[in-house]
Order: sequence, then C-alpha cells, then structure tokens
Amino acid sequence: MTATATTNGATGRTADSGVPVVAFTDVNKSYGAVHAVAGLSLELHPGETVALLGPNGAGKSTALDLLLGLKNADRGSVRVFGATPAQAIAAGQVGAMLQSGGLMEEVTVRELVGLACDLHPKAYPVDQVLAAAGITDFASRLVDKLSGGQEQRVRFALATAGANDLIVLDEPTVGMDVGARQAFWATMRGQVDQGRTVLFATHYLEEADAVADRVLVMNRGRLIADGTAAEIKARAGARRITFDLEGPIDEAALRALPHLVGLEVTGPTVRIRSDDADATTHAVYGLGLYPRNLEVAGLGLEQAFLALTEGAGASAGEQTAAGTGDDKAGKR
Repeated sequence: MTATATTNGATGRTADSGVPVVAFTDVNKSYGAVHAVAGLSLELHPGETVALLGPNGAGKSTALDLLLGLKNADRGSVRVFGATPAQAIAAGQVGAMLQSGGLMEEVTVRELVGLACDLHPKAYPVDQVLAAAGITDFASRLVDKLSGGQEQRVRFALATAGANDLIVLDEPTVGMDVGARQAFWATMRGQVDQGRTVLFATHYLEEADAVADRVLVMNRGRLIADGTAAEIKARAGARRITFDLEGPIDEAALRALPHLVGLEVTGPTVRIRSDDADATTHAVYGLGLYPRNLEVAGLGLEQAFLALTEGAGASAGEQTAAGTGDDKAGKR
C-alpha cells in the first residue's frame, strides 16, 4: 500500500514524509473533577483503518474533539501531520463526520454538499461526491426532510468533499441499513487504498472486527489496548465455554468453578469466560453435570472488549470517581 504524497500547506511536509498522521503525547483533558482523557499517547500512520472503541464515558469523543481542534488539551500535545489540528484542517488535510451538531436546514442536499466543496481547498466535483456517498438519488431533497440513515450519508459526503489525508468518523453507520453499511465501507476501503488514514469510533464491534486493521480501546480516559483485532482478542486472555444444562441450574456452584472470568446464564444455556478452559471444563464434569452442546472457542472482539474494560475498571478502582465523565459533559 503506497501513501499519497499530498502536501501539507501548514508545514510543507507530505503525508508520506515519515511524520505521523496523528500524534497524541501525554494528553490530558478534564472537566472539573472529571478526567475525560488521562495521559493519552498514540500515533496513527498513513494507510491505516483504525477503530476507536470504549464504553460510554471512556473519553472517545473528547479525544476526537481534541484531534479536530474543537477542544484544547489541559496538558500534552496533539499534532496532525506535524502541525496543530487547526493548521491541518485549514490545509484541507482532515475531513470529519461527527454525530454532534445538526445539518443546515432549508437547503437541498446538493446545495449543502456544493457549499462544502466550495469551501474545501482540494475539493472534488460535486457530482463525484454525491455519487461516492450514494446520495445522488435524493440530492434535490431538502436536508431537513431526510431519514436518519440518509442524514448519515450526507454527513459522510461533507467529510469527503475534498482530498483529505485523514478522515475522522464518529459512529458513521448509525441508522444505515445493511446494504448502505456495506456500500459505505467499500467506499472507505477505496480511500485507504489511496493511502489515506481512517479513524472511526463505533459501538458496532462486529464492524470494527471486520474492517479495522488496528483497534484502540479506551476506558476511563486511558488507552488500555492497541493492536489488531486478533491481538486484542488474545490479550483478553480468556476463552469462551458455552453449553446447555437440563433441570435447575446452581449458579453458585458454577461461580465457584476454577479459572472463571465471567458467567452468564440464560434459560438452559450457560456461557463462561475462563482463562484456563480445559481446567474449567474438567471441573464442570467434576460437579456431576452433563453439559450438552458443549463449545469451547476463543473470544470474539465483543467478549474481549468486555473482558478488557471490566478488568481495567476493576484495576482503576475509585481513582476516577466520575468514570462516566464524558456523558456528564455531554460527550461519549
């Protein structure tokens, strides 16, 4: 994959010059006593598709706001292509699709997208942007008459109105049907194939597993995991055991099983997370139980995510009393 050599007007550097696309260095941001981002350090590089995951209150939206220059860090440095966020955005290096903020009303989709193209330093033709976002069919419709999924696609068009080297997406496929999601990610793969970097925050963990080549997990304002989806699953250090039991289920006995990390009982079905699946399964039989439909498998990204964030929350204890601070500050 070859990165594009797009000039950064703010710094004179190009996107493939070796300068990180994004560099957070010991970044901190608080809202009063709430530590929304705490000591965040990371780098993004050309041609990456990066998923940003975390529970509500993890600091994801605050981190995106800092990246886009919508907030200023209390301490630490945020650089985009070696420049400040404001400089990189002014140079046409960054496109963003955010959930916050409404769309302009009483204008058509074409007029709104046309305005975005007019304002972009490296704009694409309006018809090209409409087609790439899949919104040509309703380009003459008023923006305030659109469905939620259509609004999302318009936001995507605004984020890709020009040749950005970094595209930042906040919950990009919310409200889209399956076909629209598939078309959306096909378009984004085309962007990455041209050397662009895509950073997206999402609650759809299966989506992150399918399309991201790197996953960042935040919890309580801190980065607790950074790697491929496979590495994140392996780091969770547990396997999933699923089976059915007949008759009454003694949950207390199951919770006493060795190497238990998590337990969920739904009707006759028992789901266990264990850091030694062989020993736990052996102990199930030792209880005199006869599990049916027994399956032992590695954790999916969703289960690994839960294991990591639960573990981080337990280790953090009370050090961040307002762990849902992003929510309290109106952010995720």
